[in-house]
Amino acid sequence: MPGSLESRYVRLEVISGKNLQVPSERIPAGIYISVNVDSQRRWKSAISVLSSDRSVVWSDTVTLSSHASPALSVEIWASYEAGRMLGSGEVIGKLQTSWDDLLDHGDEPFVLSFPPIRGVHSSLTLKAAIVHTCDDQEGVLSDSLVDCEIARDTDAGHAQFAAYVTSKAVSHLNDAVQHFQLVLDQCPVSHPDHATALTNLAYARLQAYIRDDLEDIETTTSLFREALALRPQRHPDHPLSLYSLTEALNWCHNERSTVADIREAAKLCHELLPLCPEGTYLRSIATGENGVDYVICGCNNLPIDTSDEGIHLRQVILELCPLGHQRRPRALYALLQSLHSRFTQCGSIDDLDESIRLGREAVSLLSEGHPDRDSCLNDLALSLVDRFNHQCKPDDLDEAIPLYQEALRLCSVGRDTLLDNLGGALIARFNKRSDIDDITRTISLFREALTLRPPGHPCRDTTLNNLALALDTRYNELYVIEDLNEAIDLYRECLRSLRHDHSERHAYLQNLGFALCLRFMQTQENDDVEEAIQLCQESLAALSLLHPSRYSGYVCLREAYLSRYRILHDSADLSLAVENFRLASGHPTKGFPGRIVTACNWVIVAEQHGHISVLEAYNTCFDLLDSHLATRSSTISRREAAAAFSSARSLPVDAASCAIRHDNLRHAVELVEQGRGQQWSLASRLKTPVEDLESANPKLAHDYLDLSKRVSDAAQSSATITDRAAADRAATEYRGLTRQWEAAVTEIRKLQGFQRFLLPPSYADLQAAARQGPVIVLIASEYSCSAIIIPTSGEPHHVPFLSVCLTDLNNLKDRFARAIRHASTMGPKVPRNDLIVLLRAVWDEIMLPIINVLEHVLKLQHGSRIWLCPTAAFTSIPLHAAHPFQTRADRSKEPCLEDLYICSYTPTLSALVRSRQMMKKRVTPSFVTIGQGQPGTGKGKALLAVDSELELVHKLVPATVNRNTISGDAATRAGALKALEKDTWVHLACHGKQDPTQPYNSHFVMRDEHLTLLDIMEKHIPHAEFAFLSACHTAVGDKETPDEVIHLAAGLQFSGFKSVIGTLWEVDDAVAKHVVKAFYENLFADLEDGGVMDCTKAAWALNRATHSVKTKVPLEQRMVFIHIGV
Repeated sequence: MPGSLESRYVRLEVISGKNLQVPSERIPAGIYISVNVDSQRRWKSAISVLSSDRSVVWSDTVTLSSHASPALSVEIWASYEAGRMLGSGEVIGKLQTSWDDLLDHGDEPFVLSFPPIRGVHSSLTLKAAIVHTCDDQEGVLSDSLVDCEIARDTDAGHAQFAAYVTSKAVSHLNDAVQHFQLVLDQCPVSHPDHATALTNLAYARLQAYIRDDLEDIETTTSLFREALALRPQRHPDHPLSLYSLTEALNWCHNERSTVADIREAAKLCHELLPLCPEGTYLRSIATGENGVDYVICGCNNLPIDTSDEGIHLRQVILELCPLGHQRRPRALYALLQSLHSRFTQCGSIDDLDESIRLGREAVSLLSEGHPDRDSCLNDLALSLVDRFNHQCKPDDLDEAIPLYQEALRLCSVGRDTLLDNLGGALIARFNKRSDIDDITRTISLFREALTLRPPGHPCRDTTLNNLALALDTRYNELYVIEDLNEAIDLYRECLRSLRHDHSERHAYLQNLGFALCLRFMQTQENDDVEEAIQLCQESLAALSLLHPSRYSGYVCLREAYLSRYRILHDSADLSLAVENFRLASGHPTKGFPGRIVTACNWVIVAEQHGHISVLEAYNTCFDLLDSHLATRSSTISRREAAAAFSSARSLPVDAASCAIRHDNLRHAVELVEQGRGQQWSLASRLKTPVEDLESANPKLAHDYLDLSKRVSDAAQSSATITDRAAADRAATEYRGLTRQWEAAVTEIRKLQGFQRFLLPPSYADLQAAARQGPVIVLIASEYSCSAIIIPTSGEPHHVPFLSVCLTDLNNLKDRFARAIRHASTMGPKVPRNDLIVLLRAVWDEIMLPIINVLEHVLKLQHGSRIWLCPTAAFTSIPLHAAHPFQTRADRSKEPCLEDLYICSYTPTLSALVRSRQMMKKRVTPSFVTIGQGQPGTGKGKALLAVDSELELVHKLVPATVNRNTISGDAATRAGALKALEKDTWVHLACHGKQDPTQPYNSHFVMRDEHLTLLDIMEKHIPHAEFAFLSACHTAVGDKETPDEVIHLAAGLQFSGFKSVIGTLWEVDDAVAKHVVKAFYENLFADLEDGGVMDCTKAAWALNRATHSVKTKVPLEQRMVFIHIGV
């Protein structure tokens, strides 16, 4: 044996423990080792957390003297406190051994095995070695005798409770409870061990309740709740107290199924799990069948609750089911149902978007054989159809119908519900696409569903209503009165089967009301319309003020009053109809598309019947359209959303015409501007100069610019997303950012002088466009055609075109298109007689009345600048080329428009104002010529004159200016974009293509990829000044939204170029160079005398150029070039 006992010191390393079974089965806060070196002194290791496999790692080392006794006791203890301990805890195992036995293993780790608990031997891995010195072995030892009465009683309670669990003898339980109660009695609320005493007593009582040895659970729960209150967050025993109360609440719920218990347990679990590291014993128990798993199951079985608290509970449960958790699909489904139900009550699109996201994930996690897949498919499809009804996105309907069809194929029960739902989706598709097969199939589906729901079936009313609605819909298409009569009979049967408090009764009342209105218009039976009004009023009386279905109630009532007015002509009915138009279009929980359609119908009715609300109706349309388009994250989706409302396409000009007829010219200007410029204004509001705001409030300016960039970035990134789920997530993120942006704008408007920040401009704001010369807005409406001249100061002037109507203008633009095509086939010297006739008509009927006002009323000097702002059909007529083609008596020629004034165009008044504001920032000019004459296969014919045109322009640009040329292989999309961003002056010679169906895809043809209008719009180039677009179709607008000016030249102006030369139709590059040469010679004529490059002279230079090349360039090739901007 190495050395004598008297002189030995032993270094003992406690490495780890395995199979550590707690006799009472209670969850310990930790495990520690006690080494008793004699009857009065012991060493205690650190308390270490028990792992899920019931193992512990300590790696704790102590050096002890072996001189006192050859024997020692090694003990394993469970501690129920991670912080301050009360007593020693509960013993897991004791083993008597000797120093010699410990040292008998050399320097290698060895295992000590302890007596079994429930047939399992706990074990420790130790390591022992002799050392010859020890600095302070006494300092590591403590008194092994517990001299505190409450500690002794606590340990006795633990021992008695362990005996109760192992023997099931109630006497041991009673003794344990008695000991713990004594301790609690000696630990008042102010005592540091009060929470521990509460917990020990509560745990003993809980286990007795679980084993049916105690009936009271309320007191136990109260004890745990009181202990938790004393162990707040960051208290070392907070997690264990959370679990203890959760377990008690779960047993309460198990006993009495109280919702409050399971809700509280869910909240505690949500707080607990992040505090329980993976791999710990506490986490394994907390996530088990008596912990989180029970809570998840209990909550998933709760009825749908659409309150904020109910939704939050579902969100908590979902967070308790991470990816891979077996109960995640059910948690997703439960939250989906709650959000969808809340949407039906409150109309929040965010709820609907989130329910669709959840449904898609749930479906992806459920295999085809899963019993819940058909239900999940059905609910996802329901949400998609509702979103289609709310936002009119066709993709939602296209996704929903196959989901219903798959669910119908999979389901074994509930087929009637799926038949109903699929039929509803097909009705929605019929209403969008008018395919009669859809409505025929729908009726067949509903009839089949009705056979599955005989009289007395709880859902028969739903199918009766749905079948009636389908017949109603087919009547509106085919006008077969039998369909309508059957629909009315079905609606009546449906209502007879319902209690008055049925949740859907209001909808069935409205549907019957609509059907009766239709029959009244057919039969003029007054009883039908009287009943319809009564039914609609009854439905509205049953609904809260913000209920989404009030919208359809207003629409129904409006239709009833309007139907009666059309037959009986009582003006009171028209006023009541208008009031319901107003209520329906303003109902906040209805989606924008429905409200926009209602407002457009209001406009039509008010115009038809001359109602005084007509201007209010137009204003409502514009406000709703603006709000609706603002919800779309990308430029293209905004354009598609606008184009979806065919009845809204002429609103700007019709509204202006209405204001003119009401002698309100200022408002006419405001309306036409607000309506026409929505696409541009929604995008440009993120690029608004904020110099004044930066001076007034730098922080608000910074926040606004930051949010504007984030909104813009989100919009751009969403444009490239093709995955539907990702697109929905992007849309939700975009809406959130937009709300933040709107909040920032609201704060800005509270500042003095910024009350109208980003609001639709007033006439006073718009008149700034006429600072350098009058602006003529030409309005082409079905109600009237005229012009409004906005002078530099003062009131606007109205110029009616008494002999011109919208049909005349449409014919005129079509004749121009034919004449231009014909001229392109003629030789350069052949007279363009067709064009001459048309230009003379433009002069006589349109421009001469305007010139008379300019000359005789405004006294505008010849040679002054004017700006034309055409709308609708006027955008396709070359107004600037108007010409009398007449000779005076003295054989001199009558002057044409461009002899009298320097003409420019502007897509909108705001665009011109914005360009002028940006002129304040001038930088050293740089000039780039970009040309692509060899675009490649399939991209158009070669433009043989491009290279010579670039060389010509390069020579004409003053040598003092920084000049660059990009052509051939270097003229790529990326190269052109980089040049547009870098250089302030640009000349672009290439093919230009206008896309009539998707104008944002209009493009310049580069070597590799197209340079699109969208590419240009996404750039913000405030220092840019001038662009010459020597390409085809660069200033031609959008056919789908004719009152929006969406073309390549306008896109360049929007991105920052203040002055742009564009083209109206195809350019002959062989003759265009004559115009180009003359233009630049005039533009740069005074630079040799010390002048500076000035983009505001571009209109004058183009005017001079087209005059100077009359003998070289045919008429249509001189007319093709127009100037846009400052």
